[in-house]
Amino acid sequence: MRCLPCHKEDTAMDTALLFWINIISTCGVPKIIISDRDSKFTSEFWTNLYDMLGTKLAFSTAYHHQTDGLAERMIQIMEDILRRFCAYGMEYRDHEGYTHD
Repeated sequence: MRCLPCHKEDTAMDTALLFWINIISTCGVPKIIISDRDSKFTSEFWTNLYDMLGTKLAFSTAYHHQTDGLAERMIQIMEDILRRFCAYGMEYRDHEGYTHD
């Protein structure tokens, strides 16, 4: 899983550029992306980008046992992780006591 912090004002093009630089250039093209139907990810630009890259865009379905709340839960987990990093000066100790910075 990767997290791409961005601004509310970012356009679909801005987000696509962040995605290209931080995901595609480092990890390659994903085979599938699960979206919670956010407008930035369902825009015409994203649909065309996915078609060009050969990536399948899968929309979550309400009350589906495999995706129900999954995107929201992952967002909550990322918020918790970021909050810990900020609170501890970018140093975090995991449950075994190892330091991550």
